[in-house]
Amino acid sequence: MAESEIVVANREHLWFLLAEAAQLEHMLMCEYLFAEFSLKSDDELTAEQAQFVGRWRTTLRGIAVEEMLHVALVSNLMATIGAAPTFGRPNFPRRSGYFPATVQLDLLPFGEQALLHFLYLERPEGMERQDAEGFVATAPPLEPLDGAEAMPYGQEFTTVGHLYRGIERGLGTLADRLGERALFVGSPRAQATPELFGWPQLIAVTDLVSAQAAVDEIIAQGEGARGDWKHAHYGRFLALWQDYEDQRLRDPSFQPARPVLPAYSRQPFDVEQPVSVITDPHTRRMAELAALGYELVLHLLMRFFTHTDETDGQLQVLVDSAIDTMAGVLRPLATTLAALPVGPEHPGCTAGFPFEMFYPMGNLTPGREPAWALLHERASILAARCADLGDEAATAGEHAAATAANLAAHLPADLLGPNLS
Repeated sequence: MAESEIVVANREHLWFLLAEAAQLEHMLMCEYLFAEFSLKSDDELTAEQAQFVGRWRTTLRGIAVEEMLHVALVSNLMATIGAAPTFGRPNFPRRSGYFPATVQLDLLPFGEQALLHFLYLERPEGMERQDAEGFVATAPPLEPLDGAEAMPYGQEFTTVGHLYRGIERGLGTLADRLGERALFVGSPRAQATPELFGWPQLIAVTDLVSAQAAVDEIIAQGEGARGDWKHAHYGRFLALWQDYEDQRLRDPSFQPARPVLPAYSRQPFDVEQPVSVITDPHTRRMAELAALGYELVLHLLMRFFTHTDETDGQLQVLVDSAIDTMAGVLRPLATTLAALPVGPEHPGCTAGFPFEMFYPMGNLTPGREPAWALLHERASILAARCADLGDEAATAGEHAAATAANLAAHLPADLLGPNLS
């Protein structure tokens, strides 16, 4: 299939493409985590089933973590050209009309449809594959961007690799046209580094060489460097799918995932078609806690990438708090949620966490103390509401309370407000 050339004639064109890449990577991460959270626990499986479901869970989690790495790399690219990284995105489902028509995203429980969809999304550039059943491109192709236009708009790309190769060429074009110093205007302190995040593959971007290395890292992890995709996302999903098909041939009745629906607390503000809404009161409270945890992760990361006068130690607090909230709050709550009923309108179905966005994600105030005061307040509210739910959310509550305490240690007492935890 012939792939159209992606045009980058000025900084705004590049900024738009990087923001689009950040949203796409974020949503891919959510898709993979949703599938992971849908998998049954060991006590719902035989010992043999638990063994290979554990392999699948490990693969999904590992790829989702690498998608988080990609978000960080794109954020570094945005920061180095002077653009504020973004953690906002549209709600699911996102079919034709937001990204190019062939790039459609939805939350699916683990199974054949999800795996075929993941293989389609991660396919190497130039490879022909069909998306899973139900994903049909209905929107027309996007109009080509004229390089003479000052303002950007969406451009056609058929694969993730196609998008990033357009970004990589654009970086080179602008570096030649503007000069590297004029293009890479961002402060080095705005960069996520391997030392702060504990990711050796994370690349701080300060010039054209490091920018191209960051793009190449994303392409290599996703589709494989120079077509060698065996150990890339595509190859790992292909091996997972083949393993899953083998187990299904052995036992056609085997269902490794719970019957989850991406169930919202209310109809999303930016989705026109009706979605599944939680009506069970207890499930709804658990979903609210997961949503608070997810929002807190995003705000902590956003503050890191748009910080002002934080010390190195305070930057580490933001990073550690975001990672701990993801692992210690969001993951256990979302896993618990997947075993809870949606409500009588959906008999037999459980509530998968939809990574709900309640409003367009904006930045916190530029000042450190007021921004941290709001982060502390949110973490304290989360801890208090986890405590109200008792043992079922006790571990999540402990992690939220620890985050609140870590933030409070860097604030004057009069900005802390009442003790909410």
